[in-house]
Amino acid sequence: MKSVRVLMLGDIVGAAGRKIFQRHIARIKQEHNIDGIIINGENSAHGVGITPHIVEFFKQHQVDVITSGNHVWHKKDIYPYIASHHDLLRPANYPSGVPGVGATTFLCKGQTIGVINLQGLIFMREDLECPFRTAETVLTWLRNKTKLIFVDFHAEATSEKLALATYLDGKISALVGTHTHVQTADERIMPKGTACICDAGMSGAVNSLLGMESEPIIHRFLTQMPVRFSVEMRPPYKLEGVIIEADIQSGLAQSIKRLQIIDTDIDGDVDDVATLGGW
Repeated sequence: MKSVRVLMLGDIVGAAGRKIFQRHIARIKQEHNIDGIIINGENSAHGVGITPHIVEFFKQHQVDVITSGNHVWHKKDIYPYIASHHDLLRPANYPSGVPGVGATTFLCKGQTIGVINLQGLIFMREDLECPFRTAETVLTWLRNKTKLIFVDFHAEATSEKLALATYLDGKISALVGTHTHVQTADERIMPKGTACICDAGMSGAVNSLLGMESEPIIHRFLTQMPVRFSVEMRPPYKLEGVIIEADIQSGLAQSIKRLQIIDTDIDGDVDDVATLGGW
């Protein structure tokens, strides 16, 4: 085996996201010869947070590592799990003393794969440590273990995502943005060999606002009054992410392709499946 293929999925939103993930993940893995699976699961429990039960659900479906972001602490019962397991990451640039880890490794057909989870600062929490300096510190540890390193950068601003991808170009296999829930069409391999995309997208309801019911959110925009957000459960659903192939010897990317599956009848047959983009 000269290369590995890693599937990275953007934010999986609530039961709708879990449902389309469950329905299609085995076929995706087989059809695209996927060796490892990394997903962002911080919105997988009712649209905000994650629970140990949902972690187990993903593990049963062959997910290797679950990344997160600013919503990882929303469900209190995840605290003991994240403190004692390394398959669920919180952003590495949280202060010392916070439960859990922000980087880990897993074995993939005899190859060690490194995963780093970072959170951006622009338009988000600015009291976290610098993601650029944190990445360098974590890479010092990971480089002794593997050259195959994949980063989930959970951030709002495309400028910050592209800046970090440029900063780490040639040092990692790929940087994949998450958080905005909108898949971008800018996937590419950078000059020194790192694959990047500003946002992998999301898994959840197509006709929604970032996976949530539209009406309460529009009411909030109109009135500025607090409302309760709920996951949109009406189909069609979509699953979005990227497939990255990386060379084992150099650790650099050979290709990155956007993946988007739209299931127009989640309880019936799939009417429309498409693989988009590529580099």
